Amino acid sequence: MGLELGLEFSEPARLLLLLIIPAIYYAYTIHRKKKRASALKFSNLGLIKEASGKKHSLRQNLPFYLLLIAITLLIIGLADPHIPLKQAKEGVNVVLVIDNSGSMQASDYTPTRLEAEKRSAAILIRNLDSKDNVGIVVFESGATTAAYLTPYKDKALEKLKAVEPREGKTAIGDGLALAIDMATSIPNKKKVVILLSDGVNNAGVVTPSEAIMFAKTLNIQVNTVGMGSDEPVVLGYDFFGRPQYAELDETTLQSIAAETGGRYYKSVDDKTLDEIYSNISQNIERVREETSIKDWFFAAALVVLLVHLYVVYGRYRIVV
Repeated sequence: MGLELGLEFSEPARLLLLLIIPAIYYAYTIHRKKKRASALKFSNLGLIKEASGKKHSLRQNLPFYLLLIAITLLIIGLADPHIPLKQAKEGVNVVLVIDNSGSMQASDYTPTRLEAEKRSAAILIRNLDSKDNVGIVVFESGATTAAYLTPYKDKALEKLKAVEPREGKTAIGDGLALAIDMATSIPNKKKVVILLSDGVNNAGVVTPSEAIMFAKTLNIQVNTVGMGSDEPVVLGYDFFGRPQYAELDETTLQSIAAETGGRYYKSVDDKTLDEIYSNISQNIERVREETSIKDWFFAAALVVLLVHLYVVYGRYRIVV
């Protein structure tokens, strides 16, 4: 149950107790009428009170109104109201998944694809909030952890700098699965995985489809970056002298992003790669958590009750 201002209640059924408020008010008015009638019947003083009743009605009824307000606040508090607040305290778990297979040694980026990727990833890490955690997974024929999830960005940057290229193939599924597992290692935080690859999944034991299902089960958003040039890039030559080109499987990367609620980005040079990682860091959605404000209502009820006591028993007390 919620209101237009975003107020939600964990125990909305308890709001039914508010129905006793008009019942209490009705019983009170009946009591006041009987009391006034009795005063009119048996005392001349009652005539004076009756004559001036309208003038002093609010003051005489103030203690009752204060009790009614206190009861209302207590009932609302019992319903456990919540409001959506931006989750700044908990932060986000961000895991970078970096392709360090043989094709990442291509020199169409400066000085190589892998070094350009490390430079751009460092931009993202520096732009994260202080309470965000960051981890790094690298993959080629298999996947391994380069930096465990940590709030210490300097340590992650040191581990990133140490990432070296390998000669293996490309196990996108393995890299993504390991990153998803890492993202869940620190609970109660939003989880975001950022995967970059310049090739086709052709190795590993986990398929991209299986990794996608894993991410969806754990509600983990995956943003993907496809790295490649506008022109074909020759990586080398086979035994017969035929050129071997770097291939980018955009379809798989687009599918990973679309099915997990993330975005796919295409990088064609150093500039676009830097821009992509800058944009990703700015566009990471912060979780809006429901924060209980029931204590606010209990505190307000306490204040009203204290005012009630002062009105009834204080220096300028009102005789009910």
